[in-house]
Amino acid sequence: MLRGFYTAASGMMANQRMQEMLSNNISNVETPGYKQTQGSLRAFPELLLQQMGSKTLPTSTAPVVPDQGEVGSLHTGVYLQETTPDFSQGALKETGVSTDMALVADELPDENGAVLFQVENSDGEARYTKNGSFTVDGEGFLTTNTGYRLLDESGNPINTGGQAFLVSKTGMLTTDNGSTQLAVSYTPDANGLVPEGSDLYVPGENAQPLGNALENEGVNFSVHQNYIERSNVDMNQTMTEMMNTYRSFEMNQRVLKAYDQSMQQAVSEIGRIR
Repeated sequence: MLRGFYTAASGMMANQRMQEMLSNNISNVETPGYKQTQGSLRAFPELLLQQMGSKTLPTSTAPVVPDQGEVGSLHTGVYLQETTPDFSQGALKETGVSTDMALVADELPDENGAVLFQVENSDGEARYTKNGSFTVDGEGFLTTNTGYRLLDESGNPINTGGQAFLVSKTGMLTTDNGSTQLAVSYTPDANGLVPEGSDLYVPGENAQPLGNALENEGVNFSVHQNYIERSNVDMNQTMTEMMNTYRSFEMNQRVLKAYDQSMQQAVSEIGRIR
């Protein structure tokens, strides 16, 4: 009985985490460049039950030995195995603001590849973002909406001195004082990027910094000034997934309640001395 109790509880916990992930996606549906997060549920290892007195407890992957009193298999619940960002391209929206830029991957050599803007965080470390809703700070530097400075291909912050500048499709930014190439980075596996908050990503543990997209053969991208890339969250699909997750949570809750009532009855009635 207790095994089923914990199986239902694990299902509720997995559904709760999935619901939190979907809620975060919906809350960022209007965030420029936001990439929705996807989750995958996985079952815990299945056990093969044996009669009491057996000296071993094999799993379902172990060979079955006859005449050892096998009872049957037992599912031990599910868990949210991992969450990964979906880097599919979002739709473009024209804003007419010169500091807005949408980065579009026109052609990539890797199925899970992605191109991103490179910025500098408060500690001077490189970070990556798809949010091209930039602004100009009081010192004339191009920054994200959280104050992180946009970098050029040499790793230096870009100072435009104002909003009067042009950006070509190749990422060449031109002002009255000259031209500089935006730092556009490329990763062959976007699933290895770790969200860090404020629409920033960082390479996973022990991963190398992302390379220059212009130096990668087969990588073709375009920068669209006066546009932003919209979030790739599909509201209809996400709402449907939230409803399914909620129903699954409720079903596990009913099972848990039934087990709880059975345990209560066992304690209060079965053990009663007559």
